[in-house]
Amino acid sequence: MYAMMRIKSLRLLLPVVLVLMAMISLTSCYKQEMGFTATHHYNQNYNFVVKTDSMIIIENPDTSIYDSTIVYRGDQLVVAEIKTIPGDTIDSVWVKLARDQMSQGWTRECDLMKCVAPDDPISQFIDLFSDNHLLLFLALVVIVSATYGLRRLYRRDAFIVHFHDISSMLPTLLALLVATSATVYATIQNFAPESWRHYYFHPTLNPFAVTPVIGLFVSLVWAMIITGIAAVEDVLRRLPFGSAVLYLLGLAAVCAVDYVVFSIFTLYYIGYVLLAAYVGFAVRRLSLVLTRYVCGNCGKRIPKLGKCPHCGAVNE
Repeated sequence: MYAMMRIKSLRLLLPVVLVLMAMISLTSCYKQEMGFTATHHYNQNYNFVVKTDSMIIIENPDTSIYDSTIVYRGDQLVVAEIKTIPGDTIDSVWVKLARDQMSQGWTRECDLMKCVAPDDPISQFIDLFSDNHLLLFLALVVIVSATYGLRRLYRRDAFIVHFHDISSMLPTLLALLVATSATVYATIQNFAPESWRHYYFHPTLNPFAVTPVIGLFVSLVWAMIITGIAAVEDVLRRLPFGSAVLYLLGLAAVCAVDYVVFSIFTLYYIGYVLLAAYVGFAVRRLSLVLTRYVCGNCGKRIPKLGKCPHCGAVNE
C-alpha cells in the first residue's frame, strides 16, 4: 500500500519537475541571447542589407565541402540563427542569414560585418561617414575647395562668415554647432566606442532614448538642423539673392572644414584646444559685427560711444 502511494506521488511530481526543467532551460537560453545581444548588439531576426558588391554564404560550415550562395549589393538579409564553433581559429561566431526561403547560408561574423550594414537609413548614413578612406579624401577635397572658394569670395569683398560677416548670430552659431558636434562624435569614438556601436545597430532620433553622451550628440544634430534652417531664412532676408547664395556657399564650406578638422584632430586630443580657440575667435568676431556704432572718423565699428579704439577720435 505504501509503495503504491509513493508511485502515485512520484507520478504527480513528475509534471512539476518537467515544467521546472523547461523553465530553467528557457531561462538559460534567454540569458544567453541577452548576453550575446549585449556584446554583439544584434541577435536573431535582426535585419541587414548588403553594402558590398557581393557576399558569399555557405550551406553548412560543419563540413569541409562548401555549397555556397552569392548575395548582392542591396539584398536584404535576416539573421536566422547564430552558433559558436570553438575550433574555428579565425572567428568562432557563425551567423546564418536568409535572403528568402531558397537563399540561406552561413558566414563568419567577422566577414559578415565587412559586407553588411543594419537595414536602417540612419545606420547606413553613419556607415558612409565612418569610412576612413572617404573621410580622408573628403578632408582633402573640402579643405582645398573651401580655401580656394573663400579666397575668391574675400577678394570680391563678398560677405563671409567670421571674416566679412552680416549682423546675424545664426551663421556663427551654426558653425560652432558643427565644430562641437564633430568634437563630441570623435570623443565618443575615443572613450565610448561600445555606446556608439550599440547606437549604430539601434539608431534613433530621440535623444532621451539613448545614453547621455549619445543623447548629447543627437541633440546637437537636431540643433544643427534647426539652426541651419533659421540661418538660411535669415540670410535670404538680409541680403540680395545673389549675395545670399554666395554667403551660404561660403558658410557651407566653413562648416565642412569645421567637421573635417575637428572630427580628425579630436581623435588625437588636439581638437579640444582647437575648439576652445575657435569658440573664442568666433565669439570675438561676432561681437564686432553685432556692435551698433560706427566711428565717424575711420568708419570702423566701435562697441560704444566715446573714444574710438582704432583711431582715437571721440564719437558722441
